[in-house]
Amino acid sequence: MNPTQGSTQARHQLGRYGVWIAPMTLLKTPVAEQREQFARLEQLGYGSLWTGEPPASSPVGGREIFSQLAIVLGATTKLVAGAGIANITMRDPVAMHGAAATLAEAHPGRLILGLGGHTGDRPLSAMRAYLDAMDQAAARILPDVRYPRVLAALGPKTHRLASERADGVHPFMQPVEHTEAARKALGPDGLLIPHQVLILDTDAVRARGRMRALFGHGHNTDNHYTANYRRLGYGDADLKGERSDRLLDAILAWGDSDAIAARLEQHLAAGADHVLLHPLTDGLASAVDLLQQLAPRLVTRS
Repeated sequence: MNPTQGSTQARHQLGRYGVWIAPMTLLKTPVAEQREQFARLEQLGYGSLWTGEPPASSPVGGREIFSQLAIVLGATTKLVAGAGIANITMRDPVAMHGAAATLAEAHPGRLILGLGGHTGDRPLSAMRAYLDAMDQAAARILPDVRYPRVLAALGPKTHRLASERADGVHPFMQPVEHTEAARKALGPDGLLIPHQVLILDTDAVRARGRMRALFGHGHNTDNHYTANYRRLGYGDADLKGERSDRLLDAILAWGDSDAIAARLEQHLAAGADHVLLHPLTDGLASAVDLLQQLAPRLVTRS
């Protein structure tokens, strides 16, 4: 039995815009403060809160993702909690389904499970086998509980796998042209939930410098991301060294609130169902402060 559910209910529940917060930011934020900020996000009108889960070998680290999502769900009444992503190298498929199904049972309609982190010589085969094992577990563990399942998919092969075995995809740090390509690959029904990093700053040098620093810390420099940027038309001049202004401007939304809103609306026009805003700030409270500034421009249109 497949643990996924149709995308129609999820689209209605999510609205247009949600939030993505880095695992390290949440690791550094005490749980009591997290609860306060998650409640603020819900009051502001954002539809979801997502975070990721680095592999055990990562020097960055983070909280265990299902424990973290339980904090989100317990601190709010309608905010959808998203795993973007739950790392398949961190737990076996039975544990993955059991944890997701338990949260989905406790908070119906408020969990989306994003899966990724597959590595090795045959990552697609590894993910397919993992999904097989999850489905086998779902046939005997909480078989009546449903939750949407999305994959961290960048290229055509992973999009094809997502269209066959999941409810959609959750691309990370990709330009609008990737959203358009993903929608074409998924067809009209699959959930498409891209991540958009942003800085509310009209100084181009400062905004791009913050993004270059993020790349300098090792974010998304692996071959999968580089190959996908090349697939989208970015070459050596864009990808070497500090990354070109052209690439940075494609993956970073910067400027005033109107400029950021315009970028988010481009993702929607390209086929996104729900866009996740990732503010580059120094902490959770400052991220929510920034999202509060943007909210009048965004959530009133949800």
